[in-house]
Amino acid sequence: MSSPNPQLLRSLGKLARGLSALFWGLPAALLIGAETARAEWLKPLGFLPALAVNALLVYGLWQMGDFQKQERPWRHALDRAQLLALVILGLSPFIYWHNKLPEQIFFADAVLVLELAGVMFLFNLNLVLKRLGAMLPDETLRSETRQFTAFNCWLLVGLLFFAILLAALLQLPHPSPHVGRILIWVNRASSLLLIFFILLPLAMTMALIWKTKEVILDAVFGARN
Repeated sequence: MSSPNPQLLRSLGKLARGLSALFWGLPAALLIGAETARAEWLKPLGFLPALAVNALLVYGLWQMGDFQKQERPWRHALDRAQLLALVILGLSPFIYWHNKLPEQIFFADAVLVLELAGVMFLFNLNLVLKRLGAMLPDETLRSETRQFTAFNCWLLVGLLFFAILLAALLQLPHPSPHVGRILIWVNRASSLLLIFFILLPLAMTMALIWKTKEVILDAVFGARN
C-alpha cells in the first residue's frame, strides 16, 4: 500500500479547519452583527465582537487556500469569497458606529453596503462549496452540493431582486393605495421573509459545510489507517 502524500494531508487538514471556522463563524457573524446593531449589552465592547467574528470568516477562507491551488475555477471562486470577506471585515465597525450615531447618513450607507456584501458573500460561498464538492471523491456529496447550492443561490438572487423592488417602492413620492398595502404586508411578514430568504440558505449552507468537513476528515483519517 502506498504511503499518503504528506502535503495533501496537510492541505486537507487546513481545509477541514477552514470549514470549521466558517461553520461557527457564519451564525456568529449574523447574531453578533444583529446584537451590535440594536442591543445595549455589547456597547462596552465597541465594534470588537463584530470584528472578531468576521475575522473568523477571513481566517477560515485563508486556511482553505492551500487546497488544489492549480484548479482555476476553485481558486477564482475562493478568491471572490475572500475579497468579499475582507470587505465585510472592513465595514463591520460601521454597525457599532451606526448604532451610536444613527442620524449619520454615511454610517447608514456603510451598513447597507455591508448587508449587500453579506448576501453576495453567502452567494459566493455556495459557489466555493460547489467547486469543492466537485473535487472530492464522494458522489453523494457532489450531487447534494449541486442541488442545494443552486437552490441557495436562487433564494439569494430572489432576495436581491425583492430588496431592489422594495427600495424602488419606498422612493415613490406619492405611492398608490395598492403600494401602501404592499408595504404594510411586507412589514408584517418581515420575520417570515427573513427566515425564507436569509436563515434558510444560511442553514443549508452550514449543513453543506458540515457534511463536506466530515467527508474530508474521513479521507484524512482513512488515508492514515
